[in-house]
Amino acid sequence: MFRISHYVNQFFAGIGGEEHANHPPEVREGPVGPGRALQAMLKNEGRVISTLVCGDNFFNERVEAARAAVQAWLREVRPDAVLAGPAFAAGRYGSACAQVCQLAEEAGIPAVTGLHPENPGVLVYKRAYVVPTGNSATGMGPALQAMLALTRKRAAGLPLGPAEADGYLPRGIRRPGLRERPGAERAVAMLVTKLRGGPFRTEIPVDKYEAVPPAAPIGEMCRARIAVVTTGGIVPKGNPDRIKRCSETRWRMYDLTGLEALTPDKFECVHGGFFNLPACQDPHLVLPLDALRALEREGAFGKLMDFFCSTVGNDQRLADCKRHGAEIGALLRSHQVDGALLVAT
Repeated sequence: MFRISHYVNQFFAGIGGEEHANHPPEVREGPVGPGRALQAMLKNEGRVISTLVCGDNFFNERVEAARAAVQAWLREVRPDAVLAGPAFAAGRYGSACAQVCQLAEEAGIPAVTGLHPENPGVLVYKRAYVVPTGNSATGMGPALQAMLALTRKRAAGLPLGPAEADGYLPRGIRRPGLRERPGAERAVAMLVTKLRGGPFRTEIPVDKYEAVPPAAPIGEMCRARIAVVTTGGIVPKGNPDRIKRCSETRWRMYDLTGLEALTPDKFECVHGGFFNLPACQDPHLVLPLDALRALEREGAFGKLMDFFCSTVGNDQRLADCKRHGAEIGALLRSHQVDGALLVAT
């Protein structure tokens, strides 16, 4: 029977959402939240002996304290393996899970997490064993099963095959080995397949990052027409378009005609990736219309457009991000906008 320690955030521990994201590290005996399902899958094979709970904000804003808590937990419990998450597409949670895996591996304890391939946590510790998951907790069961299967092999000290064979994301590590055919023959066969239009897969995938050339500077700011775009989820009060708190696939344009400020009786923040109450009480924390109107009056630029474009960037897929950018860009061109401010959250 092998002993597992599990890391979860404040949400999956049942403490609460963003309002409890600053929850400090807390050790609980036995399984918590998804750890109970993990224990059911283990049956008599193993036991979840301890769970570390930490708020997403705490781990990412007080990194040294959070990492120290993880190290102390591992020294005290000394499990046979560590599971973190799964965090799916949640970025802060994913970053924490990756760091927990890093600290466990440094302590000589095999660790596994589960993340969506686009989760930024994948880049935090590239040597982590990461089981690919969907983007939401609806895939919790399959994610835990896959994480447990990989953990079994790692805890038993069994050799792992390539990433695609054992169900984890590639870690960028190459090992010497023997193939049935030399590389030159495999390369020629791949080329022939490609020329014939057949399916093929490179043996050394290379990530391609889109290069976006910067736009030319605005010539005369005193005449420039400026628009505002936000991924911070500012919408009219009542959220008439039902913009989602996360994983949104839409954006909307809202009117600013005649408005000098965004008041909480007329606008609110629906973003689910941070504690949005302050932004609901003062929407200018996300979309500073008051400051922009003041700059407009001072002549810092020619005209502020009488609309803004809004969506929620929380857990938004890269494909949707690209589509939104193209659609919003086309809209701004149609209104002869000279420059856009992508205001931050």
